[in-house]
Amino acid sequence: MKFAIIGYDGPQGQAKRAIHRAAHLANLEPLDRQGRVVLAGPLTDKAGSLLVLEFETREEAEEFIRHDPYTVYGVFERVEIHPFLQVLPKSPS
Repeated sequence: MKFAIIGYDGPQGQAKRAIHRAAHLANLEPLDRQGRVVLAGPLTDKAGSLLVLEFETREEAEEFIRHDPYTVYGVFERVEIHPFLQVLPKSPS
């Protein structure tokens, strides 16, 4: 199941983002190798980040983002997790 995860940066988010970016990407790397990252990146208005990731359950998505360096070190002040149905581009069967 896919989940859209929106992490909203806190007041010091941009400064903290620069410090913790490598650890955040390292945390995503195993999911990427498994083909579970649909897309991920910062919002260009500097509000935060959007990740669309695949997990078996919402609880697994919550656990992942709870331990992500951007959450742990306060880059994200608030996080929303929403189940997501990808319509396009069509996923390979």
